[in-house]
Amino acid sequence: MKAIATAIPDVLLLEPRVFGDARGFFLESFNARNFRELTGLDLQFVQDNHSRSAAGVLRGLHYQIRQPQGKLVRVVQGRVFDVAVDLRRRSPHFGRWVGAELSGENHRQLWIPPGFAHGFLVLSESADFLYKTTDYYAPEHERCVRWDDPAIGIDWPLAGLPSPGAPLLSAKDREGRLLADAELFD
Repeated sequence: MKAIATAIPDVLLLEPRVFGDARGFFLESFNARNFRELTGLDLQFVQDNHSRSAAGVLRGLHYQIRQPQGKLVRVVQGRVFDVAVDLRRRSPHFGRWVGAELSGENHRQLWIPPGFAHGFLVLSESADFLYKTTDYYAPEHERCVRWDDPAIGIDWPLAGLPSPGAPLLSAKDREGRLLADAELFD
């Protein structure tokens, strides 16, 4: 596996080695020792999640203000545009975002540390999205920043959606707060 730096140094794009032939492929999606060597982080993942979403679904931007979760995310079927937003007030990258296309074909993963909001937009007919977390889901601490907050300015690839410019949102995501009004990390 190799780690690729992003514009926010704490967020890493990870590319596994893929061994393929006419029968299919094999890859190691996670190895604690290799992850530690690549990132310098010795983490314990406590929960694995799997979501399936239809074309044009946008989930996020989610985070937990207490019990913040680091996330190692990947797509096993379909394509998404995945985004991390730095919500750490003391960070030199506060309010900035990075994004990457993750797909079942490119096998890339994104490491999103605690202190970041996370979201993704489904670019294919559907997408199966898997992620490991460093802390347990705590709905009482979950928060949401608006996906379209102009202060963050995420350049979502909306043109190719079934209804261009109009992603499909949950009620919770429609009620997300602006960054200026959100609970943030120190």
